[in-house]
Amino acid sequence: MLAEDCTDPKLLELRNALDARERNHLSPLAALSIDGLRRRAEPCPGHRQNFALDADRILHSRAYTRYIDKTQVFYMINNDHITHRVLHVQLVSKIARTIGRFLGLNEDLIEAIALAHDIGHPPFGHDGEKVLSTLCKENGLPSFQHNIQSVTFLDGIEKGGRGWNLTLQTLDGILCHDGEVHDRVLQPEREKTFDDFDQQIAAKASEPKTDLVPMTLEGCVVRFSDTISYIGRDIEDAIELKLIRREEIPENCRKVLGNTNGTIVYRLVADLITNGIVDDSIFFSPAISKSLKELKDFNYKQIYLNPLIKKGFDKIQSSYRTMFQTFVHDIETEKRDSLIFIEFLNRMDDSYKATHSAAAIAKDFIAGMTDEFFLNQAKLLGCEVPEKS
Repeated sequence: MLAEDCTDPKLLELRNALDARERNHLSPLAALSIDGLRRRAEPCPGHRQNFALDADRILHSRAYTRYIDKTQVFYMINNDHITHRVLHVQLVSKIARTIGRFLGLNEDLIEAIALAHDIGHPPFGHDGEKVLSTLCKENGLPSFQHNIQSVTFLDGIEKGGRGWNLTLQTLDGILCHDGEVHDRVLQPEREKTFDDFDQQIAAKASEPKTDLVPMTLEGCVVRFSDTISYIGRDIEDAIELKLIRREEIPENCRKVLGNTNGTIVYRLVADLITNGIVDDSIFFSPAISKSLKELKDFNYKQIYLNPLIKKGFDKIQSSYRTMFQTFVHDIETEKRDSLIFIEFLNRMDDSYKATHSAAAIAKDFIAGMTDEFFLNQAKLLGCEVPEKS
């Protein structure tokens, strides 16, 4: 990377030394910071390496700030010890960086992907995502998918619509992070370009079941770590809320993975580290993978689909619809005193307004809301909203 007049020579020397250390000490299969690809060239790169710069930009984004009040699994709960989305992404980052360190991978890239992977989640987690997806399809848009929305926020909405110009490697890891898909082995799909990336977004938007694979081992590590971070933690939260009892965890899972979040995380991480990188792949052992799949099935049946955690969601669902319809109408009638103009559209560049339909703008605005902001605005629109219990 060439020095620019705005880069202090001493800082450039130090950054180049860091790049050299990566080449000498990381795995030959690791993503090197110097190889980070951006859509737009940046004439003054500064002293930070590419993926470290991505992580900093993500942390300073408005969308990252809103993680603080985003549902992970349980919503409308008065309990400060229940996991929120902001904690989840921090846990993913920590777990993934631990794995990456042992495998000789790029921890800066891992951190950037991990911190941003869920930034597109709308209010009230996956349940909110399903409602917003229905509204999108009813209004001529592709289905809503939070991984695509994460890219949309960072690449096309932040900074007034200009985006943060993150590297392809980071954006690709965010797009392909799907921790709900059960894989025993992950092998990166290398040599992607931005054209490939854009085509994959289009394919995923058209067919949500399209399976996308990260272009780096770092992205693969984050994808596995997403599952590792939530599978046991959600069990602990469910036990805290008395939805399940610890002894209900399937016997084989308890035997192979343990019956606490700490033990489950340790054994899954240790298995990936012990197996190492083989044929450009990372993987779980067959017995570990089988038990993890069984534990996922248990969580879905006993936790995620449990009607006890969905109390009041009918009101949230109705509020989503009212809000979406109201904002679309306000945009189409140019109601300048509407919240969507004051809090969103007035911040955006003309290019964003010119290339997005009213429905797409409403989708972007609602997806970025925190849970509390959503409920407050729904009340102002006359919606009946649930109360925390």
